[in-house]
Amino acid sequence: ALLSDGTPARLPARPVFITTDKSGTHVLAASPNPSALNVIKILPDGTLGAAVPEPANLDFGVFAHQVRADPSGKTIILATRGNAATNKSPGDPGAIKIFNYKDGVLGNLKSIAPGGGLDYQVRHFDFDPFGRWVYADLESQSRIHVYRRMPNGTLSAYPLFVRSTLMKSTPAGSGQASSIHVHPKGKFVYVANRGIAGHGENTIAVFSINERTGEPTLIQSIATQGVEPRTFTLDSCGTVLAVANQQAETIQDAAGTATTVPASIALFRIGRDGRLEFARKYDLDTTPERNLFWIRAVTLP
Repeated sequence: ALLSDGTPARLPARPVFITTDKSGTHVLAASPNPSALNVIKILPDGTLGAAVPEPANLDFGVFAHQVRADPSGKTIILATRGNAATNKSPGDPGAIKIFNYKDGVLGNLKSIAPGGGLDYQVRHFDFDPFGRWVYADLESQSRIHVYRRMPNGTLSAYPLFVRSTLMKSTPAGSGQASSIHVHPKGKFVYVANRGIAGHGENTIAVFSINERTGEPTLIQSIATQGVEPRTFTLDSCGTVLAVANQQAETIQDAAGTATTVPASIALFRIGRDGRLEFARKYDLDTTPERNLFWIRAVTLP
């Protein structure tokens, strides 16, 4: 992004997720550490102006990870992951923070943190295209939560449904959920599971959605053909799903033979029943000290 004088924009804090508001007049930038949400004016020529001055009492939680504008345009929703508990720390609470929004100015409205947020490492979320529900995934817990979306742009205080994103044969806590996307037709929701340090699944979990209640049912878990699928994307028609397998990893088989699995972009066809069929993958060189951080499908003119 560029400032009005043509120089690269330097946002107030290092962002992990950037989008725009519903009017397309401001950039919303979520930063994890320190947790923050910055709103930057988009000028008429498409360059960026200054950050909008915000009230001093805004609650951005711990470790902001994703921000989206509610379809109503009335609110901004921020997923704050918190930090999982360790042997040395009880962890930090996660929460979904909802803000009033008008002309770039935020206001505290609602905080959703079931159980106080200490077992609630919410990472990403997506909207049902018909405006009924919001689907969020919990990173360390490998779960999907379904919330009712309210006409005023807020969410129900507690999830309507909670489901595991893992296969029954996978031990809980052995990996992490990453990205989540609802199919453009609203009949399916997809969640990526990423194995960490050789443990856990590297899969896309496919859920069918009950069109009356919003309840998700796991119908498929398919290998991503790589390691650590941090993000994935669907094309606008809902016919192709592309996965970014983030890291190269060396794996040893039972005989002790080591094989390096490269980082890659893996493509899957999406069937009418929502299930995925592997098509092909493109291996990528991520050395030295590089990783495949993000992927997004765009529609060209």
